[in-house]
Amino acid sequence: MKIAFIGGGVMGEAMLSAILDKGLSSPQAISVSDIDETRRQHLEQKYGVAVTSDNRQAINRGDVVVLAIKPQNLAGVMAELNGQLKSAQLVLSIIAGARINTLCLGLNHNCVVRAMPNTPAQIGEGISVWTATAEVTEQQKGWAGSVLGAMGKEIYVDDEKYIDMATAVSGSGPAYIFLFVESLVEAAVHIGLPRDMAQELVLQTLLGSGHFLQKSGKEPLELRRMVTSPGGTTAEALLQLEKGKFTELVKQAVEAAYDKTKRLGE
Repeated sequence: MKIAFIGGGVMGEAMLSAILDKGLSSPQAISVSDIDETRRQHLEQKYGVAVTSDNRQAINRGDVVVLAIKPQNLAGVMAELNGQLKSAQLVLSIIAGARINTLCLGLNHNCVVRAMPNTPAQIGEGISVWTATAEVTEQQKGWAGSVLGAMGKEIYVDDEKYIDMATAVSGSGPAYIFLFVESLVEAAVHIGLPRDMAQELVLQTLLGSGHFLQKSGKEPLELRRMVTSPGGTTAEALLQLEKGKFTELVKQAVEAAYDKTKRLGE
């Protein structure tokens, strides 16, 4: 599979690294276009792929063209590539908020997959939600699923609306988790724990709880009740979170991210 990357940023590099690690393609079959010379040198030296600053040159050798640019750069790239893609080429976009209709019209190309991976993809622990236009063949869907699956788990959906929703949950979700971990560590230090111990306790609690939830087959509510004794320390802590409307704040945060994602696509 020949792959051309338009954009060599963090997520693009995560995808590139995963593709090579899983043997889905070879360095000789991959080209990367990026406006930043430092990034181009880094990717060429680390992965041995061909690099260029010319987007049109990059797409000439790709069965799959990955759009891994920032949303604010999309209009310019679409104008540059409009009408330049071959009908058999698959465009795989990981641009937040960029809707399929916008991509098809802007590129004058109808063979498009839109996906939303997340940050843990950098270590092969991500999750991606994706969809495809009717023009995408079964073979191309297989390519897309393999590429996204190389970074972790992947979920195919028939309706594009779920991509925006996933952006607000799994796409932005790692930042919510990082903030919670940061807050819990600070709280632990506040009551007297050494910072290094606090960080280890919090991180292992997070990882262990996630794996426990995943393997137990039980709902989060059931597990929460299991570890919350009436009148105990956990119940007292949860009472304070409820007083601060923790659940409502999480809902508001996700709704805000979802609304922002929809506005990006307008």
